[in-house]
Amino acid sequence: MQNEEYKNNYIESLRLELIQLVENELTPAAQKYGYSDTPLQSNIKWKPMVLILGNYSSGKSTLINEFLQGQIQETGQAPTDDSFTVITCDDIATQSAILETRKFGESGVCVQEIRDGKVLLNDPQYPFESLCKQGDRFVSHFKLKKVNAPFLKNLALIDTPGMLDSIAERDRGYDYQQVIGDLAQIADLILILFDPHKAGTVQETYHSLRETLPTKTFEDRVVFVLNRIDECRNLPDLIKVYGTLCWNLSQMTGRKDIPKILMTYSPSVRESSATGEQSFLRLLDNQREELRQLVLKAPRNRLDNLASFVETHSARLAHLLEGVYEFAKRLRNMKLKFALFGLIASLFAGASLSFYFSGAEFASQMSREVAVGIAGGISIIAYVVWIFLVNRTIDFIVRPRLLKQLDTLTELDSQARLDTWSAVSEILEKYLKNVDNLPSVSVLKKEFESVRRVYVKGSKEIRTAINEMPSKHSTPTL
Repeated sequence: MQNEEYKNNYIESLRLELIQLVENELTPAAQKYGYSDTPLQSNIKWKPMVLILGNYSSGKSTLINEFLQGQIQETGQAPTDDSFTVITCDDIATQSAILETRKFGESGVCVQEIRDGKVLLNDPQYPFESLCKQGDRFVSHFKLKKVNAPFLKNLALIDTPGMLDSIAERDRGYDYQQVIGDLAQIADLILILFDPHKAGTVQETYHSLRETLPTKTFEDRVVFVLNRIDECRNLPDLIKVYGTLCWNLSQMTGRKDIPKILMTYSPSVRESSATGEQSFLRLLDNQREELRQLVLKAPRNRLDNLASFVETHSARLAHLLEGVYEFAKRLRNMKLKFALFGLIASLFAGASLSFYFSGAEFASQMSREVAVGIAGGISIIAYVVWIFLVNRTIDFIVRPRLLKQLDTLTELDSQARLDTWSAVSEILEKYLKNVDNLPSVSVLKKEFESVRRVYVKGSKEIRTAINEMPSKHSTPTL
């Protein structure tokens, strides 16, 4: 017990250090240069989350009810709920439920409280501030349920509206794919459910797997689930459905290998429609338990996910700042080059005027000092005009040309560099187009080196600390 408590304290200490690192070193630059509208630490400060996606008939709500051992979400063949629902626990009520279960042998799990989207988006306790941009229509389709379920003691589930075919943003009233992407970015596990009748053929599913998720999360956090397999009449029917799903996933994900697909069903639903040809179902009961354990392990994976969060965003942010720094340096060097040329030309013009005045008849009455002063004044005025014209030329001609050559700002000599550049190049272009006055080169260099230090050194220290995390049976060294 002491070892487990020590381990939990160690994990919590590391978690707080990671959040502090993000808040102090990454967030200021991220918000300053348009990388993130909200503080980065707001994405990682809440409890571990499991995002559940799928077609409208894939059995998401039934699976959630199975996990929680209660009728929490409405179920049905047709779409029953078009809301994003965050399901978390009421700690006090959960403890009471555990005691009641031990005493009476029934779960007693039920919804204790429901909060609307405005609370979720405006309460700093929750990591959903980035969704404010989706507008009032989304707010009305976003809610939180507090449930007294022991299953949710250390995590939260996010149920989502079923994916549909041929539906546009104007039909929902908000950008569905953007919401999915924002939630995937902060989720520790993503379950994607399919049913035997629509094994991956829905348009929104294709868009999510092909475009949204690959840019917002990591492949190892995505788990594919073929649900409701009890609706397959026999084993050949199941094999046919499984093969269809494998083919569709290979087309949607672009992967050459076949991803692992867990197969499951709801025993409570099957009881009313069991047939003798479905004896294969009992052979797959272990997969239902494997899926359950994957969800329960989400909190244990949180530290690794937080470390990946720091590594990913520090790498991308460092590449973004490198681009801004190189852009500013090129502009500065160009301005210095033209300024030096203008200075030399002005000095030469001043010397020529002074020499000219010394031999001109109209200047015979001038003293040498006056002639030199006039020549010097003219050359200074010419230099000021030159600098003004140079700055205007650079702002209106040279700068737009450089914006079209952003890929030349940094070395793209590895796949890792290509990946980070792909993630930040549009952000960089938007920032450079909208900012009038770039920070000085010295300031940019300092900020770039600070963020890069987090990526190069800080991420290694984080991984070392995680690897040194005490195991279940280790004795703490004090």
